[in-house]
Amino acid sequence: MQFLTRNLLWKLLSLGVAFFFWLNVAREPDLATIISVPVEYNNFPGGLEISSKITESIDVEARGPAGQLRGIQEARIAAVVDFSSVNTPGERTFTLTAKQLNLPRGITLIRTIPAQLRFTFEKQMTREVSVNVKFSGTLPQGLSLGEVDVEPRELSITGPESRVRESKDLISDPFDLTSVTGDSQQILGVYEGEPEVRILDAPQVTVKIHIQHKP
Repeated sequence: MQFLTRNLLWKLLSLGVAFFFWLNVAREPDLATIISVPVEYNNFPGGLEISSKITESIDVEARGPAGQLRGIQEARIAAVVDFSSVNTPGERTFTLTAKQLNLPRGITLIRTIPAQLRFTFEKQMTREVSVNVKFSGTLPQGLSLGEVDVEPRELSITGPESRVRESKDLISDPFDLTSVTGDSQQILGVYEGEPEVRILDAPQVTVKIHIQHKP
């Protein structure tokens, strides 16, 4: 009995405040909204790469009390896709549910757009490829381009197996010949044209050119 009556005033006040908030929420109309949320990927499988399109965001249609929906944008909701079940190459489908979204209490998921995400996983492959040096402009009259030294001549690339096999030579930024009057050297950036393939080494080469005088 003492437990029930101890701090009775505070307990009644807390109960009244809780009832007041419940009454406000209960009176609020249920509304629906559509928001865009990012997609996050967890437990990415080692030794595998995604060769299909990677979805960065989805639309979420949700319903709940008006007051709670107004703050849903600040809730930092994200759709978390768990890849822990993926351990071999192939196609995999992931259905998006409220479990992946972790919506605030009182908010109900109606649907996601799209409802599913599908990915193609391939083995990761690494290989060496040559660097193709481009030139721009023309040498002054009486000069010609001689030997060209590129260091390093090859760079390592990695990515999905099919994309790496299809990848051609890397392309350097142009070496400008316009103001060259003798042997010259430039450090040039290197570009990989396949979006799913990346360069493992520093993406640049040092190019030395030797200039010859025409007789």
